[in-house]
Amino acid sequence: MIQPATDPLAQLTEIRAIMERSSRFISLSGLSGVGAGVVALIGSGVSHSFLVNWFPSSEYGSVGYLRLLQSTEAERLLVLPYLLALAFGMIGVAFIVATFFTVRRARRAGLPVWNALGRRLAISMAIPLVAGGLFCLALFVRGAVSLVVPGLLVFYGLALLNASKYTLEEIRWLGLTEIVLGLAAVLLPGFGLAFFAVGFGLGHILYGLLMYNRYERGAGSQ
Repeated sequence: MIQPATDPLAQLTEIRAIMERSSRFISLSGLSGVGAGVVALIGSGVSHSFLVNWFPSSEYGSVGYLRLLQSTEAERLLVLPYLLALAFGMIGVAFIVATFFTVRRARRAGLPVWNALGRRLAISMAIPLVAGGLFCLALFVRGAVSLVVPGLLVFYGLALLNASKYTLEEIRWLGLTEIVLGLAAVLLPGFGLAFFAVGFGLGHILYGLLMYNRYERGAGSQ
């Protein structure tokens, strides 16, 4: 019995899927974003409480983050080590959480955990992140405190855009969202912590859930 010829369109679709799979780091788990977002929200709350306790109420009623915007150079240099410790603590916990969920997804789906694409993804993100972190540190030391959070959001968004060519499409849209939030934060400097929580917290959670529902639920995560 003669077998029917394979549908050329189906073959092309399969070839395209294979090429897409081999050219993008798809081990990234949506739950990594959710976990990182939860860490950012908790970190925002801790930062708010810390600043409120560090800068108690003044005669003008300015407390916490608002008081930090008005701080002197001596006050900024005094509080800087504590803020850096909070920042690195958040980054460290978020990295651990993201790594855990990504490794778990990769093993369940039989995907590579760390390969050439993963290294390219990491490098393409690291360069804007390191440059942005140093730039924002300089802004803080020189007194432009109101631009620190906007700078962090914009540089993080640029890092995601730079890395999006190696991974899932949603990362590009998350990067654009972070950039828009960073530019909006420039116009509302008194709400820096709120923008931080929305960008790094809610943004990660929403896009992480979107990625999880689209690529993992009922598929590779099982």
